[in-house]
Amino acid sequence: MAIRIIGGEFGGRFISMPKRVEIRPTQDKVREAIFNILGDINDKNVLELFPGSGAFGIETISRGAKYVTFVDNNGICLDTIRENFESLGVDESKYELVRANALSIMSRLEKQETRYDIVFLDPPYYKNIARKCLINIDSYDILSPIGTVIVEHFKKDSVSLDLNNLVFEKERRYGDTVISIFRKKHEKTEAGHIPGDI
Repeated sequence: MAIRIIGGEFGGRFISMPKRVEIRPTQDKVREAIFNILGDINDKNVLELFPGSGAFGIETISRGAKYVTFVDNNGICLDTIRENFESLGVDESKYELVRANALSIMSRLEKQETRYDIVFLDPPYYKNIARKCLINIDSYDILSPIGTVIVEHFKKDSVSLDLNNLVFEKERRYGDTVISIFRKKHEKTEAGHIPGDI
């Protein structure tokens, strides 16, 4: 099975899925909706957690992102992402592959100079991992001043949280899938609307 890159330099090209790994690729229409929400991503630094095939992060490079960090604890997924970049002819200076648990990587990311403009996570459903990741992202200084966090989650997996540094902005529903958008809170930003259980 292959996944199509929707837009940008590599639009229309296909990338491979990891073999012998159970993942749930983001549907084309959902991925396109996310990029419509994000708008211009030229020169943005991106972090993708639970990347699977790396489709989201690879597409950000296709659309002009500066650099992408992929974090996954499955070596097969990371090898597939590397092979996908190689097939597209993308230089290794454009991305980093980190084998680690997404729930424990934040302190390490905080120590490096890079601050991320976009964080995308699509964790396994039903395990409350999305909430835990949001709490961790909120607790560490890894976002740029314009940092945006996109969470893809099951409609019954609530991400209703009162966070210190992130403000809920909007959600979009696509069948059983929900995309929740959070942005970094600025000092003059009011608490903002916190989503109810979904």
